[in-house]
Amino acid sequence: MNIHEKYISRCIELGKLGIGNTYPNPSVGCCLVVDDKIIGEGYTSIAGGNHAEVNAINSVENKSLIKDSTIYVTLEPCCHYGKTPPCVDKIIASGIKAVVIGIKDPNPLVCGKGIEKLKENGVEVISGVLKNECIEHHKRFLSYIINKRPYIILKWAESADGFIAPKEKDINEPYWISNIKSRQLVHKWRSEEQAILVGAKTIREDDPRLTTRDWEGENCDIYILSKNGVQKDYKIFKQDSKVTMLDSQEIDYDKDIVKQICDKLYSDKILSIIVEGGTKTLLNFIDSGVWDEMRVFKTKEKLGDGIKGPEIKHKSSKKFDIGDNKLEYYLNKGVTFSNI
Repeated sequence: MNIHEKYISRCIELGKLGIGNTYPNPSVGCCLVVDDKIIGEGYTSIAGGNHAEVNAINSVENKSLIKDSTIYVTLEPCCHYGKTPPCVDKIIASGIKAVVIGIKDPNPLVCGKGIEKLKENGVEVISGVLKNECIEHHKRFLSYIINKRPYIILKWAESADGFIAPKEKDINEPYWISNIKSRQLVHKWRSEEQAILVGAKTIREDDPRLTTRDWEGENCDIYILSKNGVQKDYKIFKQDSKVTMLDSQEIDYDKDIVKQICDKLYSDKILSIIVEGGTKTLLNFIDSGVWDEMRVFKTKEKLGDGIKGPEIKHKSSKKFDIGDNKLEYYLNKGVTFSNI
């Protein structure tokens, strides 16, 4: 690993600290380096707050060192006015003479213009450092900008014989197939993503809360796929989650449902979503090929009968043991951002 990779790697670590709190902005990481020492670092604030570059520059105690520093950042600095001024202007005004970038910003408002402005003002720019790692880090933002839809994660738990729920269970209560550690991990995932999508049957039969109660972080927005809507006496309506009903007024159920869902989420500026069930809702995305990750918990318990989980026709990319559960990840290899 060379020196540029070393500090872009640190920027990715910093950017991870903001995931879940910066939407609809990407969670960028940034650091300033002089003589192989970090003198300042930062990551993106909540929407409307400072971007990573400004936070990193502002964190430097000895301001006289800034002009001699190289600034590292996971994503091309912005060059347009939004809720905050352009980051390139802050970099130029600070006297910084070298910028190292992970990936270019595909947002048409930036898309190389930030790099161009830096160069026009005498700043040396190096880009494409740890490109694949930065693409992975910014996958939510990239999906939103390039694919015009959120990054889509399909998640479920199934028994050893492939069922996601028994044939009979208590109404208004979830049947827990996964163990407590797996469920806590799901709450962590919810803290990182912007929204959750479930079908009406899941709401009616399980009455879930869909919160981050076992992990620190904000609750996701909740979208319910239901042709006729659901009554407002379920738990999700009695907490601080924003709930949107995708009923027949929002979705034409005789046409491509997934395309319409993605268009609605895009218009709502949703960068990432976890589809949590049930089987019919999950299969809508699997059958359409419009998804990015599957995260599947598998248990040793057999149910013998019940509601079948989706059939997986892909090879897992990685597996983890979580107590007596096994977590398997699947990636949609048909979706790439290699043209960045």
